[in-house]
Amino acid sequence: MEDQVGEVRKEHQFDKTKLHRYLNQNLLGFPKGDGELLIYQYRSGQSNPTFKLNKNGCLFVLRKKPPGRLLKGAHMVDREFRVMSALFQASFPVPKPLLYCSDTSVIGTEFYIMEHVQGRIFRNPSLPAASIHERHQIHNAMISTLAHLHSINWERIGLSDFGHHSKYLQRQTSTWSKQYDASATANIPSMEKLKNWLHSNIPQDTFKTVIVHGDFRLDNIIFHPTKFEVIAVLDWELATLGHPVSDLAYTCLPYHWPKQMPFQEMSLNGVTGIPSEADCISMYSNNAGLIITKDVWTFCLALNFFKYASIAQGVYKRSLQGNASAPNASIFGKVVEPLSKASFKIIEDNRSTDADDLQIPPEFNMLHISSKARHMYVKMKKFIDDYILPAEKIFLEHSSNLSTQWTIHPYLEELKEKAQKLGLWNLFLPAQSGLSQLDYALLAELSGRSPYAPEVFNCSAPDTGNMEVLHLYGSPEQKTMWLEPLLQGKIRSAFCMTEPGVASSDATNMECEIRKEGKYYVINGRKWWSSGAGDPRCKIAIVMGGSRDKDLPRHRRHSMVLVPLDTPGVTKIRPLQIFGYNDAPHGHLEIVFDNVRVPASNMILGEGRGFEIAQGRLGPGRLHHCMRSIGLAERALELLCERALDRVAFGKRLAEKGIVQEQISLSRMEIDQARLLVLKAAYMLDTMGNKAARKEIAMAKVVVARMACRVIDRAIQVHGGKGVSQDSPLPYFYALARSLRIADGPDEVHMEAVAKMELKQHLKSRM
Repeated sequence: MEDQVGEVRKEHQFDKTKLHRYLNQNLLGFPKGDGELLIYQYRSGQSNPTFKLNKNGCLFVLRKKPPGRLLKGAHMVDREFRVMSALFQASFPVPKPLLYCSDTSVIGTEFYIMEHVQGRIFRNPSLPAASIHERHQIHNAMISTLAHLHSINWERIGLSDFGHHSKYLQRQTSTWSKQYDASATANIPSMEKLKNWLHSNIPQDTFKTVIVHGDFRLDNIIFHPTKFEVIAVLDWELATLGHPVSDLAYTCLPYHWPKQMPFQEMSLNGVTGIPSEADCISMYSNNAGLIITKDVWTFCLALNFFKYASIAQGVYKRSLQGNASAPNASIFGKVVEPLSKASFKIIEDNRSTDADDLQIPPEFNMLHISSKARHMYVKMKKFIDDYILPAEKIFLEHSSNLSTQWTIHPYLEELKEKAQKLGLWNLFLPAQSGLSQLDYALLAELSGRSPYAPEVFNCSAPDTGNMEVLHLYGSPEQKTMWLEPLLQGKIRSAFCMTEPGVASSDATNMECEIRKEGKYYVINGRKWWSSGAGDPRCKIAIVMGGSRDKDLPRHRRHSMVLVPLDTPGVTKIRPLQIFGYNDAPHGHLEIVFDNVRVPASNMILGEGRGFEIAQGRLGPGRLHHCMRSIGLAERALELLCERALDRVAFGKRLAEKGIVQEQISLSRMEIDQARLLVLKAAYMLDTMGNKAARKEIAMAKVVVARMACRVIDRAIQVHGGKGVSQDSPLPYFYALARSLRIADGPDEVHMEAVAKMELKQHLKSRM
């Protein structure tokens, strides 16, 4: 915390001698006698100036009103002191309040003294320096602490007169409207519009009254120096009695923080390991025993953005007057309008989400899927139904024609342009889309309904895995050269790992050699099942190979290197077929690398880091395969049901026959079971990271592929001869599903991994 203090700013200086004398006489535990009183000002905080006091190594914190003319009812440090004193007695984590002084002759304003708490404050809610697991624990502790605050009986701790007992949202709307009007320096139409909307949409007051903090966020919390435990909550200036959801909504503002405005560190969009907004709501609701409706949540978010904007406007006005608490206060004038516009985006999203919910499968409505993902789902479903499904037969005929199969159908490129304009693009990458893995599960399943949909949305393998590799591990030059055109859909890529001469399920068997020669790497070896290499747009391959140095540990011998496919020595031998399908124009090729030389700068992450990259790549990638396969199985079940309802045999529709009904019911049960496992794995990826989700991903990989094969096989059986002919998409569906039991590691490897993790857990329990 030492880096958070500096010299006292000129506008906040006061008579140190007077303060020293006053504390000597009135503060219990203050060091008497000789010794200089050292005073430093905390850099953070825009409201009440806060100072660190040090005498003879004894530390205290002083918090005071700012100087100058202030808005009525603002900066009431006496209320801060009172609520902290009551909460301290109730064993809620706050710094111990020590002394309140209302005598303005001491330092010019009222002030209070509290104990100095030694611990950690995380200024950036995205926690860039923390691990995925740590981020999850820190945010969970914050939400649990808020629920604890709201559970305290304010009457028992003497706060019955600390605020009104009802109509909190109405009063807040009125208060912040007045505060904003008093501090306005220019007319901002979006703020006026938001103010009017709030006054017209105040929800009914049905929630219990609680102690609300008013500014509950991560950087107002002190954590234990080594544990993920809250030891003090700071900044109680806005505390009162009020509505619990308002406090929670304020804490969740970073999930809706506008892009391209100051304080981007506030944003939590696409940050791995941070619980989603829906997770926060769920955790709080379970702890507090509350049910939060969508209308109340939307109103509280909008009100808090209005409050934040009003505070920012007040800080900006004080900066013009010269009595703001922080040196960068003038920047706050730039955030007012974007914050008010962010409020209206939330309001519009809520309106569209109401309509979207009617179109989303009920199994997803029980989940905390973001409003953005729900809206994307509706757009994607309409796009697939209107454009992709009707064109499937055209695409299949094009890829089956010997003269055209290795070319790109122009309509496919046209659809990609449309999808990109609609924002249905690169949804698999959280940093690009702002979606969680749980959000993307909904969309990936939908895209899996057609084999052509993932490419249209730039979400198809192996490009997704390769883009993740470059995003996570690529150098700036590699990202510029290859990642950007891949994200834009201008090129495609291949992944070369499997080899024909060895059992590639054990990647340490790899014979392909990558050898350093001066400023180059030389690649020699043969790969097959090089997915994507047949595409005429494929310009780059990620090749995994190894060193012949036997002194290196087995898992440090392999590397991944970028190889442009037009490099001399790269020879495409043949496309491999899956049950007769060559998967054109994408293709799975056998390729020879004969003394292929690439610059040393093409090495990804560094020599010997191949397995590390592979694990990072295959975690989300395997799950994305599973998500799409569930969509494929759903489509097969739909085709099965349609056939059963339309076809008559022996005087009855197939749908009336018990054996067919059994096939339908088994398929539905197996799809839903597999989906739950995939959703669990996606949730763990979001909240605990790749490593913690390994077992669930491995289980999903086995369960989903086997399930899809069974469901598609049943659909083929009900279709009879048509089911195995070119007149049905089911044979191709089956080829895709069956290959997934081998791709990204065969079932047996994943089952062995699951067993080992399970046994390890049981061994630990015995120790």
